[in-house]
Amino acid sequence: MKSVNLPALLLRARLRAERIGPGACAALVLCVLGVAAWGWLLPQRAAQRQELARPLPVQAAPASVVAPPSANQNLAGFYDVLGEQRYAEQQIKLLFGLAAKAGLELNQGEYKFGYDQASRVTTYQVVLPVKGSYRAIWQFVLEALRAIPFAALDEIGFRRDNVTDTQLEARLRLTLYLKGTAMAVQP
Repeated sequence: MKSVNLPALLLRARLRAERIGPGACAALVLCVLGVAAWGWLLPQRAAQRQELARPLPVQAAPASVVAPPSANQNLAGFYDVLGEQRYAEQQIKLLFGLAAKAGLELNQGEYKFGYDQASRVTTYQVVLPVKGSYRAIWQFVLEALRAIPFAALDEIGFRRDNVTDTQLEARLRLTLYLKGTAMAVQP
């Protein structure tokens, strides 16, 4: 058996590399690395293909399929969420309490009942001028919408007299959607 002289082998490789140039050496190294990467990734790809070729487990169908609610059930659910018209003043008290809790200055507001004939829903529109920090105003609005699920924020406007003022004036327009009749709404 013939012994391999490693220093002589390295010297020959260096001489050949100098003869073919640095560009060709870089290309040769990249080719060798590409073949090594391909040889390493090929078994993993084969395992992935086997995994993907395996059939998916069949899930048993649910024993009872619940039918979607009918239009009448959806409409009844909508009317169940609405507030009671007779408690509208209590909702206003709740808004004033939430404003005080948020540290807002809340003066008198404007209130107006309305009735939508098509949906048979009474609306109670509330316009509130408040003063406080930006954060406190938004905290109040979010708490009000959580506490009164049948309320909607229709409009909010901010005003500041000077850039250096920390207190803002905001005008909030909320609408409460209530169960009720058109006769109870008349002034």
